[in-house]
Amino acid sequence: MFKILRRRELNKTVTQLEILAPLVARKAKPGQFIILRVNEEGERIPLTVAGVDRAEGSVKIIFQIVGATTELLNQKREGDQIPDFVGPLGIPTHTEGIKNVCIVGGGVGCAIALPVAEEFKRLGATVTSIIGFRSKELLILEDEFSACSDRLTVMTDDGSYGRHGNVTVPLKEMLENGERFDLIITIGPLVMMKFVTLTAKPYGVPVTVSMNPIMIDGTGMCGGCRVTLVRDGKRVTKFACVDGPDFNGYEIDFDEAISRGGMYRDFERKAHADTCNLLKKAEE
Repeated sequence: MFKILRRRELNKTVTQLEILAPLVARKAKPGQFIILRVNEEGERIPLTVAGVDRAEGSVKIIFQIVGATTELLNQKREGDQIPDFVGPLGIPTHTEGIKNVCIVGGGVGCAIALPVAEEFKRLGATVTSIIGFRSKELLILEDEFSACSDRLTVMTDDGSYGRHGNVTVPLKEMLENGERFDLIITIGPLVMMKFVTLTAKPYGVPVTVSMNPIMIDGTGMCGGCRVTLVRDGKRVTKFACVDGPDFNGYEIDFDEAISRGGMYRDFERKAHADTCNLLKKAEE
């Protein structure tokens, strides 16, 4: 069993938990993920490692409430325990030799982008961060990004905080003004990552994207997390859990990934609604 040490609500739909998991904390690196179950009968869900405290043996995870399992996880409180917390899984983000990096995060994807930005800063790289949200009320981790970035731009779609617009606006301005990054790393909704990649392409800047497709076992056996790459005109299948989650953005078939990513959206909404109704009845 794995104990919840701390719980923090980042906004109305996003929660941060710190879990006592010494073996995971000892090995986890930025870009990797864990798989957990909320209870013995529950489904397995992947969540990116959002930070570790090796001395304490704790692992930080951040999740958005979108389905039944994340709703049940959100009901957990400090001192509660969960039965399964497996990891670290996946390949860590490549950081070697990068001296000037631009991190572009969107929504809850910023939780994945933050430890990557922190690691680059620790290694002495110049870190430019652009983070975007639909509105001010959904903003998360601004102070944390500010602490590890040489420059931070906050964007909101509705203009309620920071600059008005999406994350490609300041990125395009920087590239048009002659700024050259060794690497752009973008993490967030698939549509956002697609257009960040398209924005960078005319300037020839390498782009890494973090893919988070449907995932079941996390070891490459189920095939649910397959991602299609296009290399030299040929379509290549990779698995995000063992070959990723980071990939070359210019190789991703984003249209296929977006289509597959929405396959179970209605099911998730119904499962979330049913779970909420059960929890309400249990409280009555």
